Amino acid sequence: MHKRLAVGLSTIFLLATISPAEAQLTRLTIGNNTLSTNGLPAWMAKEAGIFARNGLDVQIVYFRGGTITTMALIARETPISQVSGPPIVSAVLKGADAVLVAAGNVVSEYWLMSKPELKSGAQLRGGSVAIATFGGLSDSISRIALQKLGLNAARDVTLVQIGTIPERLSALESGKVQAAMLNAPDNFRAQKRGLHKLMDVRLTYQGIGVGTTPTVIRENPDVVRRYVKSQIEAVHRLKTDREAGIKVLAKYLNIQDREVLERAYDDAITDEKLPPKQYPSVEGIKKILEPLAENDPKAKTAKPEDFVDTRFIKELDDSGFIDELYKGRKR
Repeated sequence: MHKRLAVGLSTIFLLATISPAEAQLTRLTIGNNTLSTNGLPAWMAKEAGIFARNGLDVQIVYFRGGTITTMALIARETPISQVSGPPIVSAVLKGADAVLVAAGNVVSEYWLMSKPELKSGAQLRGGSVAIATFGGLSDSISRIALQKLGLNAARDVTLVQIGTIPERLSALESGKVQAAMLNAPDNFRAQKRGLHKLMDVRLTYQGIGVGTTPTVIRENPDVVRRYVKSQIEAVHRLKTDREAGIKVLAKYLNIQDREVLERAYDDAITDEKLPPKQYPSVEGIKKILEPLAENDPKAKTAKPEDFVDTRFIKELDDSGFIDELYKGRKR
């Protein structure tokens, strides 16, 4: 398993004085498994001081893949994580203690990209496709893309765990693999460099959201409450401050191409993909469960609602807080 963080859960929640001039903030280490536009809410909350205004001193630790991020969450190395739906669902089906408390991205879009000379599924047969990790979001979406191309992921191609999206793009460009699953902004970078889009998969699907565990909710509900409030406020800031959002994206993904940044940012913050009210997508979780149900009896009988806890979003919604944030906003 990924190298354990130096701090345990008991330390994470200790109150620590940030400076004499500031109030005490709860120190919180969170996991993150994306180097794409899906990471924007957490990055914006940190850079814009939203976490701090809600009493949180957040450190974001990157893990290579949703499966490892979920393992760290369950092992209580991180009490809260930005993590995709598929590994959370798989872990819970195996008896793990995990739930999604905020949606993040609820429409997942990946492009299956190839070299210009490879323009069909038939040409990809016998080749390899770069994904992040088995059981993660890119793995799940790749299987859908390959099926649409008339290919069987287990028989007709080799799925290769490469890691981050930039690493997958690099593997494709170097010829290490014949195709790669990419999302924004690297799909746009790949297209600009002349690579070919074999398949575009866009569907309602629970992507990178906010995950935690029932144990953390029970022991530290106020910390989770403040985190979810920060998520809501960060999403609002993203939708109403385009320049700030683009700057955050450029900083965390180390991209200077303004055209790519603008295209990726504008695509990421639509209400369809990033809803203002941030309820985890029950329909999106259903889409995750459907293919699992073919081989797992537990997935066949599971209810999408079993994988979410909406109490914190509902509190903010019922109080009118979210509607007030968006009052007067031009659609």
